[in-house]
Amino acid sequence: MFKKILIANRGEIACRVIKTARKMGIATVAVYSDADRNALHVRMADEAVHIGPSPANQSYIVIDRIMDAIRQTGAEAVHPGYGFLSENRRFAEALEAEGVVFIGPPSGAIEAMGDKITSKKLAQEAGVSTVPGYMGLIADAEEAARISDQIGYPVMIKASAGGGGKGMRIAWNAEEAREGFESSKNEAANSFGDDRIFIEKFVTQPRHIEIQVLADKHGNAVYLHERECSIQRRNQKVIEEAPSPFLDAETRRAMGEQAVALAKAVSYTSAGTVEFIVDGNRNFYFLEMNTRLQVEHPVTELITGVDLVEQMIRVAAGEPLPFAQSDLKINGWAMESRLYAEDPYRNFLPSIGRLTRYRPPAEVAAGPMVAGGKWLALGTPTGAAAVRNDTGVFEGGEISMFYDPMIAKLCTWAPSRGEAIEAMRLALDEFEVEGIGHNLPFLAAVMDHPKFVSGDITTAFIAEEYPEGFHGAPCGEDELRRVAAAAAAMHRVAEIRRARISGRLSNHERHVGENWVVFVGGREFPVRIGADRDGATVRIDSEDLRVEGDWLPGQSLARMQVGGRPLVLKVDKIPAGFRLRSRGADLRVQVRRPRAAELARLMPEKLPPDTSRFLLCPMPGLVVKVNVAAGDEVQEGQALATVEAMKMENILRAERRGTVKSVNAAPGESLKVDDIIMEFE
Repeated sequence: MFKKILIANRGEIACRVIKTARKMGIATVAVYSDADRNALHVRMADEAVHIGPSPANQSYIVIDRIMDAIRQTGAEAVHPGYGFLSENRRFAEALEAEGVVFIGPPSGAIEAMGDKITSKKLAQEAGVSTVPGYMGLIADAEEAARISDQIGYPVMIKASAGGGGKGMRIAWNAEEAREGFESSKNEAANSFGDDRIFIEKFVTQPRHIEIQVLADKHGNAVYLHERECSIQRRNQKVIEEAPSPFLDAETRRAMGEQAVALAKAVSYTSAGTVEFIVDGNRNFYFLEMNTRLQVEHPVTELITGVDLVEQMIRVAAGEPLPFAQSDLKINGWAMESRLYAEDPYRNFLPSIGRLTRYRPPAEVAAGPMVAGGKWLALGTPTGAAAVRNDTGVFEGGEISMFYDPMIAKLCTWAPSRGEAIEAMRLALDEFEVEGIGHNLPFLAAVMDHPKFVSGDITTAFIAEEYPEGFHGAPCGEDELRRVAAAAAAMHRVAEIRRARISGRLSNHERHVGENWVVFVGGREFPVRIGADRDGATVRIDSEDLRVEGDWLPGQSLARMQVGGRPLVLKVDKIPAGFRLRSRGADLRVQVRRPRAAELARLMPEKLPPDTSRFLLCPMPGLVVKVNVAAGDEVQEGQALATVEAMKMENILRAERRGTVKSVNAAPGESLKVDDIIMEFE
């Protein structure tokens, strides 16, 4: 077994690999750029080597810099994680030439299957059903438009070396094909150092289901069942689960056997994933093979008990797989929610800055599970629901504009899908993140969405269910009443503390009343509170709601029982009440005495300033292109400017017809949120 390995990656996946290596008694080496000097993976590793400036194309994807770090530290093997150099054939070859083991597939398999164009051709030759498309090289945007016309819209424009949703665009007409080609090409060059693009027919209303495979150097290969990855936004997975609620045993076996056959055809070793699109009749079509560890691998680990990182290391060291296909059963259900530094209230645009608060829920896992006495699980629970959080950040750390916006992967496991969803709801409610925009409210809203709960989902779920973007989850009447009751009880606790303050005038006793009016969600709830030593009973509209919990003023999280059911609230103090967040809803709650409530109804509402004449920068980023000049007339939907953040290009478009009065930003400028890019007449 190896004594020292280097992790050629950063963030969450680097931390994940370090944990398993530590468990195996293997020393680790981290690499880091300027932006990651104080990163968590650097703190966790036994050694760390600086490899260059912050941009990935000057550090993490520069092969020579990684090779220098290997020579400096004497690492015997390299785990590439995902992204960056994980599917780069030249990197695998460089390691082989240096006598260093690549903890991944052989370079020939990477070349055959890691390249999406080549993999599709091989799949077609092997008789695998594939989506129609053009697999040749595309010279420019005009040729991309011509090819798209021939295939028929909509089409998917994809980077050959891409992954993680980068270098991917859907085009519905020739103009979008041209724009998508240019943006995909730029993103691919910046993220992967390879700007080749291909185009295929975009199949509407599909499910995205993938099969995890694992193969050793002794001819053994197995599949570890499937992951449902259909909840996506901009072709980037957001929520994954294992197994899929859609597949039956026959389809699962057929997909698994086909995935293994494809892996064997290219002499694949290590962990890999074969991705399929599946239609409503359970017909499945090969999409691509990712010759690396997937972001969503924890859900497979949770239902099978296999530590995939450990098996990758053991396979690379020449060990045979310790189990056969018949050993790999599905145990329970697992969910994964990807926490991104993306603001859902600004159309999910990237957000950067300092994590002023980062407090994930407590991780809970039962003892390790043993299969046939041969291998041990990684935190696979054997009883009630479990919680796992894979992360690469810490409170006080910074989210950089240079890298992927993922903060953490929150996973839950339970015996059934419904229980796993409920465990995820509570875990999301307890996850505290402040200082940046993030998608926790959206993730919580999805967990309560009827279509998701039913399992009736496709890759179009987010586009169809949130066509106008996300503006907070609706709060039903019953939930509003529970929140109102909790807020009233919390306000009473705060009032009692204020009434006991020292230094009062003599003979001036402050009485905490029983009657209050709660304003929440556009509603008014007159309440009457009766308290005892164990909690409070809040009467709302002749209904009594029992409120119990351990919240005290100043605490940012309230774990309550309201009406016999759990209610977890994130709490911020505001004048005369609280800002309360739960299940994707963000509520301003005022609790007033009846006379104060009567006067508050007479107060005029303050309106926000009118910014309709300005194009404002929606997130911190770099201006890549400005498409118009002062005096130009623009049409609704016309591209105005392109801003790059976190390796993604974002095209800003005109909301309506108008004339440009002035342009305030130029290509190459770095802007912060709400900086003015241009003004309209």
